[in-house]
Amino acid sequence: MTILEQLEAYQPYNEQESRDLSLILSFLKSNPDAFFRENPVAHMTASAWVVNPDKDRVLMAYHNLYDSWAWLGGHADGETDLLKVALKEVREESGIHNVRPVTEEIFSVEVLTVDGHVKKGSYVSSHLHLNVTYLLEADHRESLRSKADENSAVSWFGLDEAVAASSEPWFREHIYEKLNRKLRNMTK
Repeated sequence: MTILEQLEAYQPYNEQESRDLSLILSFLKSNPDAFFRENPVAHMTASAWVVNPDKDRVLMAYHNLYDSWAWLGGHADGETDLLKVALKEVREESGIHNVRPVTEEIFSVEVLTVDGHVKKGSYVSSHLHLNVTYLLEADHRESLRSKADENSAVSWFGLDEAVAASSEPWFREHIYEKLNRKLRNMTK
């Protein structure tokens, strides 16, 4: 099933997901370059809510660009298998090798604003990340390492501690708390 088919079949969790999903689908259908960051307006990204097997801890990285603890993920860069992107990014950003999907289904969707910033000496204009999130699992005892060009630390947090660790209020309220609610509903 293509990512477009997966998104069309996805059942939004709340109004945020419903509206964001509509925007993502519309953009994908009208922008053949949506999977490339060279699209300066918006492009596809994949994120991961990485939990331990007991599903009571979340893996976060201290993201240098945002100066905040955050989930892991990155740009599609032409790859249309966004689960593959999420797995690759977790391995690269955390040093964890044994990470696997809890389910291969989409866990969440969101449209994220990215403020203008300097990356590798060049200015990147403000734009949107059309994001698909996957629920992944890894052993919290596996050794971690940061990726110096992206993050300065990687650590496991309790579910509520992960939300509190983020210094980005919008992410705490609209993304991380939502992901934890969805996770808790799955494990009831």
